[in-house]
Amino acid sequence: MRILLWGTYDTGKPRVRVLLAGLERSGVRVDQCHADVWQDVPDKSQVHGWRQRMTVAVRWLASYPALAWRLARAPRPDAILIGFPGILDMLVAAPIARLRRIPLVWDMFMSLYDTVVEDRQLVRRTGLTARCLFQLEGLALRRADIVFLDTRAHARRVEELFGLARGQAEAVWVGVETEHFPMMAGVGPGADPGGVPARLRVLFYGQFIPLHGIETIVQAARMTRDDQIDWHLIGTGQEARRIEAMLAVQPLPRLHWDRWVDYPQLHRHIAAADLCLGIFGESQKAASVIPNKVFQILAMGRPLVTRDSPAARELLRDNPPCVRLVPPADAYALAAAVCAFAREARPSTPCHGPLRDRIGAEAIGRQCVELLQRRLPQEA
Repeated sequence: MRILLWGTYDTGKPRVRVLLAGLERSGVRVDQCHADVWQDVPDKSQVHGWRQRMTVAVRWLASYPALAWRLARAPRPDAILIGFPGILDMLVAAPIARLRRIPLVWDMFMSLYDTVVEDRQLVRRTGLTARCLFQLEGLALRRADIVFLDTRAHARRVEELFGLARGQAEAVWVGVETEHFPMMAGVGPGADPGGVPARLRVLFYGQFIPLHGIETIVQAARMTRDDQIDWHLIGTGQEARRIEAMLAVQPLPRLHWDRWVDYPQLHRHIAAADLCLGIFGESQKAASVIPNKVFQILAMGRPLVTRDSPAARELLRDNPPCVRLVPPADAYALAAAVCAFAREARPSTPCHGPLRDRIGAEAIGRQCVELLQRRLPQEA
């Protein structure tokens, strides 16, 4: 199978890198035709000011004439794959793909409308920006021969949002770069194997967005302020100022907050934690996704607490040891889960061993290849 990965896909996101590595390791020849317009933009929601926005927009739009020319002249692949974020990529590539009779596959990964409007509420649902984004994304969806997201629950969510037929959207898990997140021993540094350390180290890292439920984590930390529990937050973003205000009103001496840690250093912080946290938001999108951090924590064999959801149960349906699923936006349930773990003996071997073979790049590549083999003959 020969795939042309085309467009302005964001190689700064693990999703694209894992999918590309997985396809190549599965024997797929992947040619790339790429314009890196997202360099130095780690969080698109944090692009502020007209100057910064114009710089990104001009760089983005200016890339399309050359990309379109290269697509028109490229050797014919079995399919064109559009990576995230791909709305404009889809609209530019669709007429060329149709003229050349090449199936167009979109790794939508997530809906920008759902993210910006419904989940983060950065713009009004009834405003012009929201309506335009909805129409553009719906148009792009209908130009795809195959579209997939990260979970079946997310696929159903997008079908419902945009009025697609059930089963039209597919799913390929996010997975994890296992080379960056190696399986670690089941106890952190300084812990007594088989025993209970004096202090429990709890870690959350990620963007401070509503989906993550940072407020719930801080409330749980406040409820356990008299226990021997250290909370470590890593990240910043949309919710940062509100969290700052919460902590200013009632400081938590056992909560430490680092605004940024470089991606290659994340595994050190995960390894040093006794317990890692996933997401706790209560939105429909939060119920539909499994974020990068969950795959990374599982890959490293660390205990995990995250919100219960249809998406989480796709991966954790067998209720594996060292995982606790709690109701969304429920600080009491989160605090209780953390305290329960604090009372237990730490595992002396890595957790989640059976899951590791299902979440690495090779497994994700196989998922994608199986999807393409199943759908391409019908679409070509």
